[in-house]
Amino acid sequence: MLTGLWPTPSGSDEYVIGFDAGRAPRVLVVRALFDEGSKLRHFTVETMRRLDAAGVDSFLPDLPGTNESLLPLEQQTLDGWRAAMRAAANHFGATHVLAIRGGALVAPGHLPNIHYAPASGASLLRAMLRAQVIAAREAGEAQSREDLLERGRSEGLRLAGYNLGPDMVAELEQASPGESDAVEIAQGDVGGGGLWLRAEPAHDPVQADRIAELAMGHLR
Repeated sequence: MLTGLWPTPSGSDEYVIGFDAGRAPRVLVVRALFDEGSKLRHFTVETMRRLDAAGVDSFLPDLPGTNESLLPLEQQTLDGWRAAMRAAANHFGATHVLAIRGGALVAPGHLPNIHYAPASGASLLRAMLRAQVIAAREAGEAQSREDLLERGRSEGLRLAGYNLGPDMVAELEQASPGESDAVEIAQGDVGGGGLWLRAEPAHDPVQADRIAELAMGHLR
């Protein structure tokens, strides 16, 4: 497994992990977004290990403002992340894209796409708002989803530990996976419950095996 940096269009260098033996195909993996990305990080890397064992190179770049990035998340937008993922695809010579959950919202559309359980921006935003309302209630505070969303549109919000700027909030409300020709892997095709629904990060080797197997059917 390799680790390193890759250059983004904005001039920052971001972290990447991957498996690169100069093979084809070469898969850009676009991680799930926000809290789901944290919950699925181990699972995502284990899926890449299975692709490596099957003879496929893969690359998992950080989105600017996330994980090891030094850029502030509140300044990031979905449009900026799309540009970054296009640049990453070109940098690593990707031939295909595997986008996980909300990653489908920022996946580069000029390559063949495989989307695992793609999520709309509105559904991701609703889940984070719901979690914030529940956390506030447990702390004895009265917050409503509508009030939070209104504030987020004008000044941004901190949701699930993530500082989202107003542009990001507005984009998420309208965003849907844009690659109509993408191959979709539904959770029903994989079996079991979605790991992003669990309270803590989790890994399921059976699900990772299945996703790698299904993806391999579209990579050659």
